[in-house]
Amino acid sequence: MTDRSALPYRPCAGVMLMNREGRIFVGQRLDSTLEAWQMPQGGIDEGEDAYEAAVRELWEETGVEAGKVELIAEAPDELWYDLPDDLIGKVWKGKWRGQRQRWFLFRFLGDDGDVNIATAHPEFRAWRWSEQADLPELIVPFKRDLYRQLLIVFAEPLAAAG
Repeated sequence: MTDRSALPYRPCAGVMLMNREGRIFVGQRLDSTLEAWQMPQGGIDEGEDAYEAAVRELWEETGVEAGKVELIAEAPDELWYDLPDDLIGKVWKGKWRGQRQRWFLFRFLGDDGDVNIATAHPEFRAWRWSEQADLPELIVPFKRDLYRQLLIVFAEPLAAAG
């Protein structure tokens, strides 16, 4: 078994994309047989800053272009999660113990036709707009605390913008 303490956290950027009704984009993961929904997120490439990574990941996973979003807020600190023991050493080629994520809240300026999850490297098999309060229950259990933290971190701008 891989020693968790010897592994670093993967640097990552995440996007909470809110529509005009205050609902949040979630995609159902293509690589999971579970009802695993999540917001767009992904690794930060070498030499890339977190904001650039967030916009890139949003495009790569949802087809939403940078011109169709407006930054509302950025989480002041990174949020972290650990992989469960049964996934350590299996995902991300065994290089990481979890993720340290920088999160951004964007307002979606487009319409549903601007979302296209059939991207070059699809990550989602379905997508929908979710109520904010439902987000923690949609995600895989090991990420639920992080999603609860996000709702607290973004509570004020979500309420003001929704």
